[in-house]
Amino acid sequence: MSIFWRRGSSLQQQEKEQPELQSESKVNELKGTLGPLSGRSLLYCTDACLRRYLEARNWNVEKAKKMLEETLAWRSSYKPEEIRWHEVAVEGETGKLFRANFHDRAGRTVLILKPGLQNTTSMDNQIKHLVYLMENAMLNLPEGQEEMVWLIDFTGWSFTTNVPVRTAKDTINILQDHYPQRLAVAFLYAPPRIFQAFWKIVKIFMDPKTVQKVKFVYPKNKESVELMRSYFDMDNLPAEFGGKATMKYDHEDFSRLMAQDDVKAAKFWGFDDQKTGGYAASAAVAPEPSKPISITAS
Repeated sequence: MSIFWRRGSSLQQQEKEQPELQSESKVNELKGTLGPLSGRSLLYCTDACLRRYLEARNWNVEKAKKMLEETLAWRSSYKPEEIRWHEVAVEGETGKLFRANFHDRAGRTVLILKPGLQNTTSMDNQIKHLVYLMENAMLNLPEGQEEMVWLIDFTGWSFTTNVPVRTAKDTINILQDHYPQRLAVAFLYAPPRIFQAFWKIVKIFMDPKTVQKVKFVYPKNKESVELMRSYFDMDNLPAEFGGKATMKYDHEDFSRLMAQDDVKAAKFWGFDDQKTGGYAASAAVAPEPSKPISITAS
């Protein structure tokens, strides 16, 4: 019996390792088709990055290559890693979008969106603000984590504060085409019934895999409450999302944190940061906060 058990164990081990070997083989194949890379493209195209693009294209190397090359071209022209907080800080004054000071149960970075607090009219700058915070969230992902969680609070949302469909489409395209496999799940908390009409339109532009990651959550729905409990420690989750914590967004505190991250980003990408704003000079020498910053919409 022991002989058969060892053989069975070996077979089980081989079955477990086979997908990993196939994944590594595909990554190496994609790496070979890309040819030599340098500079920021080389920094960007890690094995983990290549794996995300392969997953987004169902492990089809040619399709993943096309997608990745389009991203590299976009990054070369848009330069998302060079955006600095002072360029988009006005977008964050009301706390409509920011990185939370807590993680989900899996340790993933959380982005909080409050579309009802819209305070500007420049769609280009709104997208730039989102791209900046996506880059920032990626920079601050815990080791071993590649995805993030979105929490969207619809308090105060209406069609007057909603982005146009064209802007929503452009935003979705950027997120899907250039940040594949970065979203773990997005919770739409207590969206009004009128939002359903907008959702039916925008989800047409979304990949079916992305649509499945969007969860509608309602505070009086038992399944919704249990879903939030499964993802979050309720003591850390803000009351706006059914938790027990008090959330306060302080724009000055958050700006200082972002300025510190700007210094970190410049170091990561290997260039001297000459685009600093009012906060960055002090951020370069200031220690990181010893406690989570408070977060309240003013």
